[in-house]
Amino acid sequence: MTTPAPTGRLLPFRPLAEEVPSTAPTDGTDPLALGRGLRHHRRARGLTLAALAERVGLSASALSLVENGKREPRLSVLSELASALGMPVADLLAPAPPSRRTALEVKWERVQRSAGFEALGIPRVRMGPGLPDEALEALVGMYESLQAAQEQRAATPEYARSANAELRRRMRAVDNYFPELERRAEELLRAIGYRSGPVTRAEVERLAAHVGYRLVHTGQLPSSTRTVTDLANRVVYLPQPGPGSRDGRALALQAIGHVVLGHEPPRDYAEFLAQRVEINYFAAAVLLPERTVVPQLRAAKKERDISVEDLRDAYAVSYETAAHRFTNLATQHLEVPVHFMRISADGVIYKAYENDGVRFPMDSTGAIEGARVCRFWTARQVFERSDDVSYEQYTDTRSGSYWCTALTERTAAGRFSVSVGVPYAQARWMRGRDTTARARSGCPDPSCCTQPPADLRRDWEGRVWPSARAHSHLLAVLPPGVFPGVDDTEVLQFVADHAGEAARSAQPSSEPSSRWRAE
Repeated sequence: MTTPAPTGRLLPFRPLAEEVPSTAPTDGTDPLALGRGLRHHRRARGLTLAALAERVGLSASALSLVENGKREPRLSVLSELASALGMPVADLLAPAPPSRRTALEVKWERVQRSAGFEALGIPRVRMGPGLPDEALEALVGMYESLQAAQEQRAATPEYARSANAELRRRMRAVDNYFPELERRAEELLRAIGYRSGPVTRAEVERLAAHVGYRLVHTGQLPSSTRTVTDLANRVVYLPQPGPGSRDGRALALQAIGHVVLGHEPPRDYAEFLAQRVEINYFAAAVLLPERTVVPQLRAAKKERDISVEDLRDAYAVSYETAAHRFTNLATQHLEVPVHFMRISADGVIYKAYENDGVRFPMDSTGAIEGARVCRFWTARQVFERSDDVSYEQYTDTRSGSYWCTALTERTAAGRFSVSVGVPYAQARWMRGRDTTARARSGCPDPSCCTQPPADLRRDWEGRVWPSARAHSHLLAVLPPGVFPGVDDTEVLQFVADHAGEAARSAQPSSEPSSRWRAE
């Protein structure tokens, strides 16, 4: 298992990416490119292998090894070869291939020497003078297309679920508490003079200005994005606030989080997910500051009256944000282990975290995305109640007994529940612990809730053909690109259209490493 980063961060994080050794030499001399270039110059002068070898005092076989990149010649031999060919040594050592044919030969030879080519189980192709340039071009092109197709197939939901499973392991190892992210949030809050209570939009704007950015609301954001950051002109574009829209403060803080935390364009999907976790944590740490929330939670624990709804109301955030933040602080500061879930109305898990021993449904890799929660758990039972009314329940499971509280919300994607739970022994600190609702879950035993009762099976099994509502997000190939799912053309055009106005009010800054970022 990958251990947590010692800096109190999730990054650097590449749990699934393989470190592929470079095929280029470390001393700057590429024997294969050198050899193919030498062959090109020899043939261009009408010399046979034996004729050039004789001029420099080598055997034809020794020179063949040099031309095939299997032996690196000494500098004295290179000088003699260059002299025999009537050219400077520097030209012979030039890194750029002397012709398109030479470049293709170098590329194809590297392909044939790779482990990936061997795995295909196809014979090698000899690159003699009789092999047409067009055929060589086609071979290289087909292999590159095959490699791209393999990489796309690798970017499957299984890859994403494995990355999420590794993220959860890292989060669990540190009780979902990251001191470096807390420190960054606190430094910025002190810089803008925050004291207590909900962080206002004006304070978020001051925080953005403190790190050199302006917040601009627009109704023209690309449909594939939540925000767009113009790194060149230091502007964060946000959607226009409206009924049912996301909290603009959180969106702005997430976009600024990339800058504050020094994120680079993600190298793979796993790093993309880790960055998303970090900016969400950072935004929550600003909206619900550790220095004010922890004393409130400790006081509530003393009174045996801890409530996620109180956090939501005290800091004017969503119930989900408050629940997430509770998982950051509960174990670290209250010594209360906890679990969290967000599931759809049909019981499918979208988000989850635990460090209290509860066993979520999962596959053999530890992935839980797409798994269905037992219908007797609090997170499912709450759907039988009204929205905006919390529901508490004790549930006896195979891994122990737990007290949970849950609330439902309606979104454009349907109805969801957000639940927070603790082991039975920790329920004494929670508001709603006096509930009389109790259920027993036998899952993953099919007889618990996934297998229909015997009388229903007897009367109806084999006589029904349902048309399933597929969860397409669990089946589709992961979107390609540096920022998965983002339409690059749409985003770049948006930034270009707004760049003139942004530049007129941009502050002087150092040149950024990338000129835009989309979320």
